[in-house]
Amino acid sequence: MSPALRRAMRAANALHVWIYRGSRGRLAGTAKGMPILLLTVRGRRTDRPRTAPVGFLRHDGAWIVAGSAGGMHAEPQWFQNLRKTDQAIAEVGNVRRDVAVTVTEGRQRDALWHLLLTAYPFFAGYQKKAAREIPVAVLKVRE
Repeated sequence: MSPALRRAMRAANALHVWIYRGSRGRLAGTAKGMPILLLTVRGRRTDRPRTAPVGFLRHDGAWIVAGSAGGMHAEPQWFQNLRKTDQAIAEVGNVRRDVAVTVTEGRQRDALWHLLLTAYPFFAGYQKKAAREIPVAVLKVRE
């Protein structure tokens, strides 16, 4: 990805986060009919908190997220950060919750991917474009 595109994407994400928080999720709370949460994860190199708007699917009391990056060839930075931790903060609307992070593999990943495809068929197009297996993680509220 070019440096200019990376800067533009960071600016777009920052604007999305600002609008979401300012409206408590009433604005910028969905994309393509999919609900959005704000996911804050510590950077794997900087250890500084990074927040990204991420689409999710509710399932069995948890939130399922996929590192699709809209079908880009590279895995999104926020997902790479998830791989290096077991905790994050998820904001849905105006509620912030500490979450336990599990990056899924094998049959568990495949089953959750199927649920995502059933609910949001546009992920199939992302998978075709990506030329990589799109990773899936489970975010479960920490009590």
